[in-house]
Amino acid sequence: MFKHSTRRSLAGLGVAGALLAASATPAVAEEPGDELLLYANNALVAPGGEAKSVTLYAFAEALPERLTLTIDRDGVDGFAAVVLGDRLSGCKEAGAVITCTLDGTEITDYLVNLTVTARDAAAPGDKGELVLSVAAKGMPTATARSTVEVGEGVDLKTERSLELTGDPGATVKAPLSVANVGDRPARGTVLLLASTPGLAPARRHSNCSYLSGFGSNLAQCHFDEELPPGAALQLDDSSALTIASDAWAPGRQYGQAIWFAKGDWAEFIGDFSDAEWEKGSGSALRLVPAPASRARAVKQTDKDTTNNVTWIDATVTGDQRADVAATGAEVTGAAGATVVAKVGFVNNGPAAINSYGPGELLTGALVTVPAGATVVKAPDVCSPGTAEEPTGSYGEPGGRVYFCEWFELRRKGEAAVFEFGLRIDEVGGAPGSVRLLHFGPDEPGKVADLDPKNDIAALTIKGATGGEGGGGEDPELPITGESTGLIAGIGGLLLVAGIGGYVVAKRRRTRFVA
Repeated sequence: MFKHSTRRSLAGLGVAGALLAASATPAVAEEPGDELLLYANNALVAPGGEAKSVTLYAFAEALPERLTLTIDRDGVDGFAAVVLGDRLSGCKEAGAVITCTLDGTEITDYLVNLTVTARDAAAPGDKGELVLSVAAKGMPTATARSTVEVGEGVDLKTERSLELTGDPGATVKAPLSVANVGDRPARGTVLLLASTPGLAPARRHSNCSYLSGFGSNLAQCHFDEELPPGAALQLDDSSALTIASDAWAPGRQYGQAIWFAKGDWAEFIGDFSDAEWEKGSGSALRLVPAPASRARAVKQTDKDTTNNVTWIDATVTGDQRADVAATGAEVTGAAGATVVAKVGFVNNGPAAINSYGPGELLTGALVTVPAGATVVKAPDVCSPGTAEEPTGSYGEPGGRVYFCEWFELRRKGEAAVFEFGLRIDEVGGAPGSVRLLHFGPDEPGKVADLDPKNDIAALTIKGATGGEGGGGEDPELPITGESTGLIAGIGGLLLVAGIGGYVVAKRRRTRFVA
């Protein structure tokens, strides 16, 4: 596995969810900017139910050295207990108000986590707001509000695992089930299915919506059936998953099926509602009685969500791998000119690569700069040095050798492209090169490329006659996407933490990226 960088470590953790993480370092303003944005999620709790978290994030061009955080619990104190989930120094409590002094030099986006529980005397329907504010010298005070609401407590439960087996392209049944182990009826449920790129729902049902992105296949399915206490239901025979025809074989694909009470789903999906989910048009997916052996005004919340997840483990049989070819470039320019060199690799298939599945191929590139050229602009997924010994940070110019990473799935015919800006200091020097490095997420170096002979390509500079030089000819690569330099997928799944991370990263990009 790749050895350096936090992003690379995140990308190889296996099936634990997904995270969209901005690659940021703490920024401290010498002269603080004029705007600070805050974001906090809402919380739905139940008497006797599990604790929920409210997390506060702050976004600014740069943070000042000293911040004052104020947490006003007065609007919820009568029915909910709110305490600091972090051990923070410099915090004081006065009645319902917590005040903390924070060091902006140690903050990227995350500010504080609060733990929220319903008091014993709380009643379903109780509702109020936490008021969270941050003050700093040179900035207007910023305020965020988090709604805390008390719901009826239900308890859904599902099987811990579902094991499937099939060849690439096979469709396998997926009889996912849910039971009500609480003491009151559950008025409807929602199923979130998240799976790796090589595993996807076989059909598009009319009561489900679908989304492919962030290194995952996602489906949300809504069921209105009431689930009485003690009842167990399962998806009907139309529930199935298809193993991608280009899945690596032998290999594994993974997924998770998470059941939500409808009130919990509304809280969970609220900040994800602008994603482009596609509604299915086929017949409705139904819940039917499960075999005995597998046993409206007030919102409902699950009192114990630790038993709501089914882990899906699909074993892919057969023999299917991939050939990845390096793509070099020849650029033309006179001494003193700046040219653009687009290099990288293309997947010749038949299997997909860079999905971070166990036993599958991950490919990066070691780019050696031609003699007589200086890198004035480097891709933000490339850093000076080698995979084992980095000598600089991502996007840093001036290196002689760069290790370049690619975090997106590449199917047959798709390319990864790294764009370098080169200043030509002297024409006629020794050529550079693009050399591919192949890894396995679990066993570094033990996953083989089908044809290692095409893993090296030349990067050359050809002198121009007169003028200021030009950009030369770029390699014709079938570019289907751009590198997600700020996005790392963990195991290809987008789960509860992943969607929260998506919201934060989305807000950050919306605010600061043109």
